[in-house]
Formats: sequence, C-alpha cells, structure tokens
Amino acid sequence: MNTVGTRTALTLISALCALACGKKATSAGSEGAPLASSSAAPTNTHVTLALNWVPEPEFGGFYAARESGAYAKNGLDVEVRGGSADVPVVQMVATGRVEFATVGGDELVIAESRGADVVAVFATFQTSPQCIMVHAERHLTKLEDVFQSGTVALETGLSFTKFLKAKFKWGGATVVPYDGGIAHFLIDPNFAQQGYATSEPIAAKRAGQNPQVFLVSDAGFNPYDTVVVTGRKFAENNPDLVQKFVLATRAGWRNYLDDPAPTNAVLGKLNKTMDAATFAAIADAQKPFIETPETKKLGLGGMTTERWKALSQTLLDLSLIPSAPNPSTLFIAPPPP
Repeated sequence: MNTVGTRTALTLISALCALACGKKATSAGSEGAPLASSSAAPTNTHVTLALNWVPEPEFGGFYAARESGAYAKNGLDVEVRGGSADVPVVQMVATGRVEFATVGGDELVIAESRGADVVAVFATFQTSPQCIMVHAERHLTKLEDVFQSGTVALETGLSFTKFLKAKFKWGGATVVPYDGGIAHFLIDPNFAQQGYATSEPIAAKRAGQNPQVFLVSDAGFNPYDTVVVTGRKFAENNPDLVQKFVLATRAGWRNYLDDPAPTNAVLGKLNKTMDAATFAAIADAQKPFIETPETKKLGLGGMTTERWKALSQTLLDLSLIPSAPNPSTLFIAPPPP
C-alpha cells in the first residue's frame, strides 16, 4: 500500500528475505522471469514493475498478467520485482531506475508535493483495506472507542494515523509502536492494532482469535491503494506502451479475480511463508476492495478526479502537503472497459 507496514507477521519475515532491490533475478523461479514457460517474443519491450512489498495476493493480478501471457500479447516483457517496506519505489520511478512501481495513493500525493514527477496509471484497490483490528469480545461499537481504553499499536507517522488523531478524541488508550506482526494481539485481549482487513484478521482467525475490524475508509480516509505509478516524462514519451501495460494489467486482474488458484501457486513458490489456504483466503477477502460498482463503469484500476481531489484536500488539512495539487494531473485515466 505505502502505507505499507500493515501486513501479517508471516509476510514480515518474507520481507526480510526479499530479493535485493535493484538486482534482476536470474535463477529458476525468480521474480524476474515467469515460472511457467514464457510466450514473450524476443522483440518484446522489457520494463520493470517494482512492488513495494513481497509477493502476495494484493499483487496477484500483476503476476497473473505475466503468467497468462497478457503482457507478452501486448508486446511487453515485464519483470515483476518484489520489494519490502523500505524500498524507495517512488524515487526509483522518478529517477528512471524502473518504469513502473506500486505505492499508496497518499504517498503519491505527498511525493508529488516534494517534487517527484510521477503519475498514477492504475489503482488496484478502490477501497482502502487499512483497518484497526480489535478483539470482538470487547464489544466496541465504533472506531473512536478503540482510542478510549486498552493498547493500540500504530505507526503514528503515517497519513491514516494522523487522520485518526485529528478526527477522533484519543482518551485512555496507550499507543505503542506497531511492530509489523500480530504476536501481541494473540495474547492480550485488550490489544488493538493497525492492519489490512485482507491480511491481519485472517492471520488472527487462523490462530484461533475472533477479530473485529474497523475500516479507516468508513471514517473518511480512503486513498486508492496498490497504485501503479510511472514517470510523467516516460508516460508522455511512451503513451502506447503505458496504455498497453494498463490494459494487460487489467486483464491480469480480471484473470486473478476470476480464478486466483493458478497464480497463487506461482506466488507460493516466491513467498514460502504463506500456505495455500492463506493465499486463497486473502485473495477472496480482497475482491470487494478491488472490484466495486465504480470499476464496473470505469474498468478495473479506474480513477476519478473527485477521489484524488478529496484525498489531496485531506492531506492538506493534515498539513502533510503545503498546497493542494491539481487533481487531474495526478493520474492518467485508464482506457474505458
């Protein structure tokens, strides 16, 4: 997301084992080449998509586009490069080290305000899965209740936590740093933490807990997530390539949403910290966050000026950017379905 920092303890381990940033994998089963036999012709244009986290279902559509041949059919040889929370993907795109990368929508706006000349071309998550996870046995009825008692683990420097701090009165809860896992949640019934609704709650359930989720989007902070960005100059100089990449990515996500199992098998070889059942559960849980009534009109990955304007205004209100950008300059609308 980027606002990454909200993944399961299992994937935190794999982040530490991710391939070194900036080095193309060459061994069998590497992320730089399909595990299945590739149909890409030698003349296909090579581009790199740098992910801001390790291979997981939240990136399933990109891998599906590669494995199914959707990228190759559009004349592209796409290297999907896994990452970690500290990989500077925005800078990598802005400086031309990679052609594409995934970020959170709020990250894009903040980076743009700091001079990074990047632009969004595809927004995977239409509804942000960012959440606060609590134990259902506490019988909390609204998000604000989380901050009145118990312990809350948060990355206080992130945009969504600053939003929650500004929106709600924080009372008797003790705020502690988020450590990237769910170990404390499993042993303390009064412990709450940040997470993704498509990740941490699934891990908690599999560990025998009964988690309750409060979506931050329901409180009014709803940036696009797993947003594909590219350099503005690159997009201006290669409009056909960018459009083909977007169309192939859309086809990959359609493929993954309809039948994630084949791609999950590939992801499982790249990320051995998750079992097949977890991959399947996450893939299913994230569907309503990716495909919405809006995407049925705009197509998967679609974006609107209104959404970018609302996000920019929120970040301005939080003093995270010095001025609101022209929202229409933040993205290139994908072709209609």
